[in-house]
Amino acid sequence: MEQSKVRSYIGFCLRARKITLGSSAIGTLNGGVYLLILDCKAKKNSLRYALKYKNRFSCPLVICNDDFEDIVKKPLCRLVAIRDKNLADAILKSGDKCYELYTEGGE
Repeated sequence: MEQSKVRSYIGFCLRARKITLGSSAIGTLNGGVYLLILDCKAKKNSLRYALKYKNRFSCPLVICNDDFEDIVKKPLCRLVAIRDKNLADAILKSGDKCYELYTEGGE
């Protein structure tokens, strides 16, 4: 079974410690967030936090339709922040069908 590029890029972020897991941890960051990834199974409250952080950090938000908890290796995690610009750009340009850019505004 071939692993998707995005899964590999998130793995690189995990190994390089360039990813922040969970909305509470993301809320403590002061900047340096280049991409937010939200699990498609996230509830309305998590989406609200994701949109808040999207505006706060002026970065794109991507919705993950893959097995998110397995990818980030943390149970019940629904939101992550990528803090490496090159890896964030690579994820956005990957064209993976399991990851779609959130384009709707407002809540």
